[in-house]
Amino acid sequence: MHKILSFYEFCDLSLDKVENNRSKIFNTSKKDSILGTVILSTEGINGTVSGPSNSIDKLNKLLKDLGYNCNTKVSESQKKPFKRLKVKIQKEIVTFMDLGKSAKNTGTFISPEDWDDFISNEDVKLIDVRNFYETVIGKFPKSIDPNTQTFTDFINYIDENLSVDKNQKIAMYCTGGIRCEKASSYMKDIGFKNVFQLEGGIINYLNSVEKENGSWDGECFVFDERVSLIYNSEVGNFELCHGCRNPIDNDDKKSIYFEEGVSCPNCINVRSNEQNEKSRQRQAQIIFTRNRKEKL
Repeated sequence: MHKILSFYEFCDLSLDKVENNRSKIFNTSKKDSILGTVILSTEGINGTVSGPSNSIDKLNKLLKDLGYNCNTKVSESQKKPFKRLKVKIQKEIVTFMDLGKSAKNTGTFISPEDWDDFISNEDVKLIDVRNFYETVIGKFPKSIDPNTQTFTDFINYIDENLSVDKNQKIAMYCTGGIRCEKASSYMKDIGFKNVFQLEGGIINYLNSVEKENGSWDGECFVFDERVSLIYNSEVGNFELCHGCRNPIDNDDKKSIYFEEGVSCPNCINVRSNEQNEKSRQRQAQIIFTRNRKEKL
């Protein structure tokens, strides 16, 4: 069983402090067999890692000792979520735009337990802040999909589609909550008055609300080897296409356009023959290595 720790916090730090924190987090994680990704910045910290239970507890304590008061979520998985460890410094802990300050002017948080009642109000416009390849496998009913390819595209959606009425009630949700904090802070800075967001994101909702009482429909895409989650953070039914990195299910794998390790219905007309051939060579190496291990 793999213990998983997801965390983030917006806070103002000096670059020297960030560099010092990175060194301590990397050394501790490497020593204690922790895998995953941690992003540090002068605006805060963001990460999801996994490892032995005592190692994750030790890292969680280190984060507190370093002064982070993170929004943390702990879960477990039979499937190994990560293959390697990355602890890096970036300009932003989630790429959106350089606000020049931490995203602290956020919208009002709505708890998972109150979320369904709140979004059922007719005067609330519900927005999915995630990208199109995430929204296609699961969402809250009646939510609006901005059809963005990257989070930075959401800025244009705000300016072009939402700014016409900055007094309207807008509720937003994303995977873990961090993108909503960035987006809602930007919206309030430019004059939006009634911005709300799901506290802790979809993951917190799926861990807090029972399936028979919840409105979430489908699965939640996550950026690790689990690919998708359902209620109680159980691993879902999706895998990643190695050609386009989009989620695919069993129906996609039955398609004539699916080729293991190469392509799927989402990318059959997008990737070049050269790209597909490189993927075929890579898949052949994977199969060769797999067969060799089975014979040993």
